[in-house]
Amino acid sequence: MSDKRDPDGPQYDWLYSGQRRKPHDVDPDETRMIPRQQGDDDTEATGPVSDASEHTAVLDVTPPGAAAGPPSAASGNPPSFGSAPPPADERAANRPASFGGTYAAPQAGSRYASPSPQPPSGHGPPQQPPGASRQPPPRAPRRRSRRRWWLRGILILVLAWVVFLVAVPIWTLQSITKVDADPGGNRPADTPGTTYLLVGSDSRAGLSQQQRQGLGTGQAAGQRTDTIIMLHVPDGSGPTLLLSIPRDSYVDIPGHSKGKINAAYAYGGADLLVQTVEQATNVHIDDYIEVGFTAFVDIVDAVGGIQVCPRTSINDPKAGNLKLQKGCQEVDGTTALGYSRSRAFPLGDITRAEHQREVISAVGKKAASWQTIVLPWRYLQVNRAAADTLQVGDNVGPIDLAKFAWAMAHTSGADAKRCVVPYSDLGASTPAGTAVIWDQAKADAVFKAIRDDNTASATCSATGQ
Repeated sequence: MSDKRDPDGPQYDWLYSGQRRKPHDVDPDETRMIPRQQGDDDTEATGPVSDASEHTAVLDVTPPGAAAGPPSAASGNPPSFGSAPPPADERAANRPASFGGTYAAPQAGSRYASPSPQPPSGHGPPQQPPGASRQPPPRAPRRRSRRRWWLRGILILVLAWVVFLVAVPIWTLQSITKVDADPGGNRPADTPGTTYLLVGSDSRAGLSQQQRQGLGTGQAAGQRTDTIIMLHVPDGSGPTLLLSIPRDSYVDIPGHSKGKINAAYAYGGADLLVQTVEQATNVHIDDYIEVGFTAFVDIVDAVGGIQVCPRTSINDPKAGNLKLQKGCQEVDGTTALGYSRSRAFPLGDITRAEHQREVISAVGKKAASWQTIVLPWRYLQVNRAAADTLQVGDNVGPIDLAKFAWAMAHTSGADAKRCVVPYSDLGASTPAGTAVIWDQAKADAVFKAIRDDNTASATCSATGQ
């Protein structure tokens, strides 16, 4: 049954805010809007608000089959809350908004109006401005905390490692035995670069009977120098020079006439040996480094062994019963010591000195390798072996020892020279016995190259010829 009531009749005037009825037509039970006061937050004008805009707007229900009228010609949009009421003929086609919202005109065939996308004016919850970006949610503090702990942990490990790398050598230097190697008196003038005197002592002091047998050192008393090497590190771009001095070299020993150079150590220790070498070569010795039998073995073992490359097979009972095949091979400390002491070769001490330079270069290369720095136990073993058996001059400090280690690590490359003092006779008969006589002219040329810090001009060979 269709609705016969006319929505435009006077009995429905109370529903619209656009017309005011006469006082006698007011229904006491009708719904009224409380007028806003001047100064409210949503008042846009400074003057009083018209009563006509304060009535509650009610959404009209279009009767079934009724066509929706065109929107208001004044604005082009449906009337919104707070605007002036449209004429009666427009109200029939386009009903105003209700309850503070804005509604679009009902479409044809639709019974109810739908909300308009236009936001309400001054009512409802606060809306986000169009185009405003949404703030990302805060990150979980636990994840940031874990990341900070990781960074702190890595930083602590790095600092601890740096402290370890610095503290161990300082402890090593404090534990190394210091000797007085300064001869005093009238010494050669100081020269550019740094010249080390590296000495291998054959002292049996402190070795047990079992160690003597195992190392093949024999029962000789006293101490001499099996190894005497001058290591010169130039200040310029020249190569590092590793120069062997044959231990049987026949030279003047201050206070003891002429004799074999290794006897100087037995007569007066490190300072007399330095004085003898300086007098024979006219080269100023800057630092003194001494290694004993047991130290040599311990250092080689500490670096994990070394590689040696004998040119011939070796079978020498006098060098700890040494047996080696021809060619490159890995050896431990005991075998390396025998290899550097063996004289069972046609050239005797000359080949022996060549093997000593080979072993020293191999030890220096392994000691300065990245494994020694990265592996803490190996780093500690190398420093402990140095602390237990090295002896250095009183003037040798941490920087000097570090420079020496660096130089030793670079004596095996192509940028280094390894040779022996040129000689003229290996078996000369002298009052001190069979000795080595230097080729003085050639030897002086090598010593002058060292004094001039011009190692590139030094002419010498591994065999001294």
